[in-house]
Amino acid sequence: MNFKHLHYFWAAAKAGGVMRASEQLHTTPQTLSAQIKLLEERLGCALFRKSGRHLELTEEGRVALAYADQIFALSGELEAAIGRSRSGERTLDFRVGIADSVPKAIAYRLIEPALDIGPQVRLSCHEGKLPDLVAQMSVHRLDLVLADEPMNRQFSVKAFSHELGSTAMSFFVAPTLRPSLQGEFPRCLQGAPLLMQGSASAMRQRLEFWLAQQGLRPRPVGEFDDAALLKAFGREGRGVFMAPTVLETETCEQYGVEVLGRSSELVEAFYAISVERRISHPCVVAVTHAARDRLFIA
Repeated sequence: MNFKHLHYFWAAAKAGGVMRASEQLHTTPQTLSAQIKLLEERLGCALFRKSGRHLELTEEGRVALAYADQIFALSGELEAAIGRSRSGERTLDFRVGIADSVPKAIAYRLIEPALDIGPQVRLSCHEGKLPDLVAQMSVHRLDLVLADEPMNRQFSVKAFSHELGSTAMSFFVAPTLRPSLQGEFPRCLQGAPLLMQGSASAMRQRLEFWLAQQGLRPRPVGEFDDAALLKAFGREGRGVFMAPTVLETETCEQYGVEVLGRSSELVEAFYAISVERRISHPCVVAVTHAARDRLFIA
């Protein structure tokens, strides 16, 4: 395959058309179209189709674009790595995937110690769904995945879960909302407005089970995949919300809320997932040690 042809296709797809891409590449639309045509002949399929006065990707074009994104991202990494090597700069790359269900404050506290190790660390963080991140790790695009659940049978990738620690959960309320809640915790949750994690969250399922055990029926007023957005609504007094107990001080200071109560029965655990059974990457070692010694202290 001629990668110059692939680059022209990639540029046209990213720019949204041949005309704009030709301006960016300082070539003529005719030349660009001819190069893309050669790529289509090589692949044996059309990558674009006309839609009115515009071009849109075919199904094969979308597949090709996904691969092209990876190819040119890797080429950028190659140039950067060679550049650092030639300059004599000693850099340790640390590529971390963060499951979108992991609170960002927890992720920061887990990753931050890796920046303090000897050589200069070049950190790269990527957020996404756990299966997607594990897939990237399996082809060595990531060194570590942080998650709030361990590997299980739904993953076909061979990887290992290393428990970093766990925390109980606390319930928070804005001062303006607290007077409307009746009784002590947890009975004050009865009929109270409640902001909940998204339905795909493992903690959401534990919360619903715990509420049923306690015989409590709060009034759900919102559910959120993003923990920061959930807390923002909680800050405005829209409902009671839940967050890790290890973040109590930070949550109260940042959002101006107070602790309503705690539950030792609601526990959230965090895991470092790697392709190594025995961790050897210096940054991953720093993350696991700091988590167990400083963040999740029994």
